[in-house]
Amino acid sequence: MRSTVPTVPPMSVTRCLGRGVVRLLAACVVLGALTPVVANAALPIQHWTTANGARVYFVRADAIPMLDVSLDFDAGSRFDPPGREGLAALTNAMLARGAAGLDESTISEGFARVGAQRSGGAGDDRASVTLRTLASESELDEAIGLLARVVSRPDFPAAVLAREKERTIQALREAGTKPETIAQRTLDRAMYGSHPYGAHAEPASVTAIGRDDVAAFHRDHYDARSAVVSMIGAVSRERAQAIAEQLTRELPAGGAPRTIGPVVPPAQAIERRIEHPATQSHILIGQPALARGDPEFFALLVGNYVLGGGGFVSRLYDEVREKRGLAYSVYSYFSPMLQPGPFTIGLQTQRGQTAVALAVVRETLARFLRDGPTEAELQAARANLVGGFALRIDSNRKILGNLATIGFYRLPLDYLDHWTARVEAVTLAQIRTAFARHVNADALVTVVVGDGEAVAAPPASATPGASAAPDAPAAPATTGGRVVR
Repeated sequence: MRSTVPTVPPMSVTRCLGRGVVRLLAACVVLGALTPVVANAALPIQHWTTANGARVYFVRADAIPMLDVSLDFDAGSRFDPPGREGLAALTNAMLARGAAGLDESTISEGFARVGAQRSGGAGDDRASVTLRTLASESELDEAIGLLARVVSRPDFPAAVLAREKERTIQALREAGTKPETIAQRTLDRAMYGSHPYGAHAEPASVTAIGRDDVAAFHRDHYDARSAVVSMIGAVSRERAQAIAEQLTRELPAGGAPRTIGPVVPPAQAIERRIEHPATQSHILIGQPALARGDPEFFALLVGNYVLGGGGFVSRLYDEVREKRGLAYSVYSYFSPMLQPGPFTIGLQTQRGQTAVALAVVRETLARFLRDGPTEAELQAARANLVGGFALRIDSNRKILGNLATIGFYRLPLDYLDHWTARVEAVTLAQIRTAFARHVNADALVTVVVGDGEAVAAPPASATPGASAAPDAPAAPATTGGRVVR
């Protein structure tokens, strides 16, 4: 979970872009030509559909002679088969390791020869392939043609796959010794149980992946039905249309949308403590909370800025660091996904201060859930978010990330134009209601890596003036690095 893909403006410290009401307009076919829908906005997004059903989002930007392209597919790790976790990421990584009879060196040299940069990645929901290239015709033609081969006709050579599997296995083994990795994986499993959002690649699961698995995953998930082509750069709409057709022409049409089971949040508090020789305890607290498309996104965005997303001006920072010096950094964020993504609080603290730091975090959260922000905090949060909005779209790369997310999650074309107005419209009552609906203080998952001593967690709602909640079950002590269950 939490794999890297091209991303969008964060809800706090992470990569989250919410949405309002979905009203993506359909393209019209007139005299054989695809007529784009254009958002009447400061960022004019043109949208149309290719002949085989891929959705295209394009912004013309002539300031520099470059074109940025992103292809996104419904091919995230949530479709990894049980026992073969890591398949989505490995498939994406193998695309440019050999395609249409070209070996990986030839592909790499081909992009380099025209000054193009290709990258990609797979996250929980989607897999992406991106390209930055010069907009001059000869360089553009070669780069786009090569990218089309990579995406549509990968060879997945067996020897290269074996090498990439070994690299992945070694990287997983190394990462598995780091407290931050252990904490994140443990949190995800506890929050999501058997749901794919809680799964992670392991050395054994990557070992089990064969070439047939990779080829089948590509065939089943890299299709035109789920493809989103996003572009920004110095080309005409007609040239962008031709590029989109070229990139998706050889993709299979695709079948019915694929689904997975629903997220089932924990019904009560869970605590996991893992002994580790790290000098500090790594603490994560969270629960499934927010799906993309939730109308309360902006209330949660503004409220979380006050709670822990605003850095030096957040409540958590003030209580944990400024007043008590318990941590260098403390943060909170919502990470909306196709199905409810997590609300997370994170910090590191000296091992001997673990219990105190946890108590302060829980008390601060409980007070925020009960009372919400003050009027002054609300005004400051709205002003900071609105004032910083320009930094979220100040480069072609950032705009490309927004286009890809607008397309993949079917957000309105004018979403970015109404973003600041929706932030400014958030009220205190909306924040309190949204947090009460999305954050259940009595069903949070707490993970501590570093200090294995089990301490009974105080009730999250046990604050002055609040009714006490039932105590969370105390976790037994651990030995030998075992996870407390």
